[in-house]
Amino acid sequence: MRFEDLNVPVGEMESGPLRRISDVPGVTVGHCTVTGPRHQTGVTVVMPCADDPYERKLPCAAFVLNGFGKTQGLMQVEELGQLETPIALTNTLNVGKVHDALVSYVLAEEAKRGVSVRTLNPVVCECNDASLNDIGERVIGEREVLAAIRTAAADFPVGAVGAGRGMTCHGLKGGIGSASRIIRAEGSAYTVGVLALTNHGRLHDLRVDGEPVGREIEQKLTEDLPDKGSCILILATDLPATDRQLKRILRRCSVGLIRLGSFIGHGSGEVFLGFSTANRIPRDDPGLTQPCRRLNEDRMDLVFRAAAECAEEAVLDSLAAAETVTGPDGTTRTALPDIWPPKREERPC
Repeated sequence: MRFEDLNVPVGEMESGPLRRISDVPGVTVGHCTVTGPRHQTGVTVVMPCADDPYERKLPCAAFVLNGFGKTQGLMQVEELGQLETPIALTNTLNVGKVHDALVSYVLAEEAKRGVSVRTLNPVVCECNDASLNDIGERVIGEREVLAAIRTAAADFPVGAVGAGRGMTCHGLKGGIGSASRIIRAEGSAYTVGVLALTNHGRLHDLRVDGEPVGREIEQKLTEDLPDKGSCILILATDLPATDRQLKRILRRCSVGLIRLGSFIGHGSGEVFLGFSTANRIPRDDPGLTQPCRRLNEDRMDLVFRAAAECAEEAVLDSLAAAETVTGPDGTTRTALPDIWPPKREERPC
């Protein structure tokens, strides 16, 4: 399933054809999923452009709504406003191994071009999947990261795949979701897209289109989990936004989480990362100045709305596309489509 199969309205803006972050030209996503008696986990890699992000860096920003998280790479993103590698998502205890794998990948790719890399800032984000996965065995490494990169595509799977395999969202099975919105202005069409890794929220608080769906569902389940675990949102756009403007846009993703009922609990790390495929930054530009287009600050309301709608839909998409998963200790997270909307009895005419 996808979000649209729930027939629930989210906002009023036009969606892209794939309803994915990959509606932004050049963006692709790949997964490697690891399942077995002890493991429900994986890695997801966002490829931010069709060419080399190390040679032509992308404007980038980060916004940490609640910092209970172990993301790597944000400090340099904050300082320079640039992204120079793919973005990887995984579980909490595999961040270091995935970071190392991205270093190896970029070194190998640049060596093919005769480029010697002396410094690099991979970005790795995480959520904790320990409720469904034996996280301490740390089974995600270079092989899995490279497999995810090889499978990167525009029409990528969503749900309980990749980094989302072992995640819990609002007490239900979470995972990977995505959404996009189109902005038409001055004869051009621009795209805003969001990828969500959802591992946050409390079932009782879940609202869909303003309705307290979580309270209806919790009558069928015996466990109401606290709001902890984290939510990672990756935003991409082809709008010519500066890194400062990207941070403004990113902040509006919090609107989508709040509309779904999250109050951003103490133990939940809400980390948002956003990049633009416009205004690329050459690695070895010797000039003192560089050309840069930017959004008109007075015209950004529609972009803010797009970010909010994408975030809300991407989280719902992760719930709609999920499947029920059981962990090694017997813990089960039920998929939303298995229990909602309630099945209606068919009556003879």
